[in-house]
Order: sequence, then C-alpha cells, then structure tokens
Amino acid sequence: MNARGAMGAYGETLAARRLAGAGMTVLERNWRCGRTGEIDIVARDGDVLVVCEVKTRRGGSFEHPMAAVTPDKAERLRRLAERWIQTHGGAPPGGVRIDLVGVLLPQRGAPVVEHARGVA
Repeated sequence: MNARGAMGAYGETLAARRLAGAGMTVLERNWRCGRTGEIDIVARDGDVLVVCEVKTRRGGSFEHPMAAVTPDKAERLRRLAERWIQTHGGAPPGGVRIDLVGVLLPQRGAPVVEHARGVA
C-alpha cells in the first residue's frame, strides 16, 4: 500500500471509531460495486442505513476534507446506496442517509475528526 492509501485507511479507521462512538453499528467497510465505485463505510444508526464517505487530508492541504463531496460525488453515493440496498435485502424502515466524515491530520497533535450527517 502506498502512503496515500495508508493515510486513507487510517482516516477510515478513525471515522469508523467515531461512528461507533456515536452509537452507530458499522456493517461494512470499503464495499465495492464493480465499476460504479466504493462505499467507504456502511453503518446503521437506529433504523437508518448510513452510507458514509470518508475524506482524509494532511494539515496544510489546499482543500478541507469536508469540501470534498461535489454534486457528482453525492449522486454517485446515492447510486451506490441503491445498489447496496438491492444486494442486501431492501431498504431499512428508517430510510437511507448519506454522511461525511472529514479527517484532518495536523503535522503535530491529534487528528481532527468531523462528522456531518445528511450531506447529500
């Protein structure tokens, strides 16, 4: 794994911990759907299915991780959520929500993990 991949995996681990700490159940990580793409984390928040995009950046990067979900990315996440539901037995009673976890890794100090619910 290259340095960028290792940084992304570390960010996803921090994100999964944050979601679990918020009372969510992580169902899957890095779920792939052919050429359509990948869902970083699939979780359950009560009776809501949560499709979570994780963006990890080093401190001083040009773009803040929370600015990374463009309209195109949001649409791709919605399509991936539909595919996940189709392959896992249907939609949960509480519906589906798309969240974003941004992880900022400063040069010094602890990582900053931000969780935004319902971004798309």
